[in-house]
Amino acid sequence: MHRLGKAPSLPPGSGPALRRKSRGPRRRRWRQRRRRCEQAHQTCDHYAGPDTCDPVSREQWRPDNPARGQCGTTALVVQDLLGGDLILAEVHVGGAKVWNHYWNRLPDGTEVDLTSDQFQPGEVVVGGRVQHRPPDAPRRCREEYELLRQRVLSALASPRID
Repeated sequence: MHRLGKAPSLPPGSGPALRRKSRGPRRRRWRQRRRRCEQAHQTCDHYAGPDTCDPVSREQWRPDNPARGQCGTTALVVQDLLGGDLILAEVHVGGAKVWNHYWNRLPDGTEVDLTSDQFQPGEVVVGGRVQHRPPDAPRRCREEYELLRQRVLSALASPRID
C-alpha cells in the first residue's frame, strides 16, 4: 500500500513527491511548479535539523534522515511559499495510530510531500484531510517553524515564490 493512498511517489532520491490531479495544456506551469518544489525541497532538507524538528521526534532525527519529524514545519513553510492547503493524516504502525503527518495541496491541486521519505518500513500514512491553519503562527512547534522559515526564506532571498 502506498503511504499516501494515492498515486505512487517519485523514486527515492528523485525529489519531492508530487502528484497532479489532471493533465492538460498546463505543462509549462507544471514544470515551473515542479522546479519551485524541488528548490524548496533542497532548501528545506539543507536547513532542517534537530532544532527545526518536532520535539517529540527529535531523538529519532538523524543527518541521514533529515526529513524525520519535519513534516509540520516543512508543510507550513511550503504553504508560505506556494500557498494551498495543509493536509493532515495519521501515521499507523501495525494498524495503530502512532503519530500525524502533514503535507501540502497546492492551489492547482498538486499534492506535495517534501518529507515523504522520512518513514521507516511498517509506517503507513492513512487518510488525509484539509487542516485549516491558524491565522498566526502555529501553537505547537512555533519556534521550530519560525527558525526553518527564516532559514529557507533567507536562502531563497524572496519572501514568496509566485
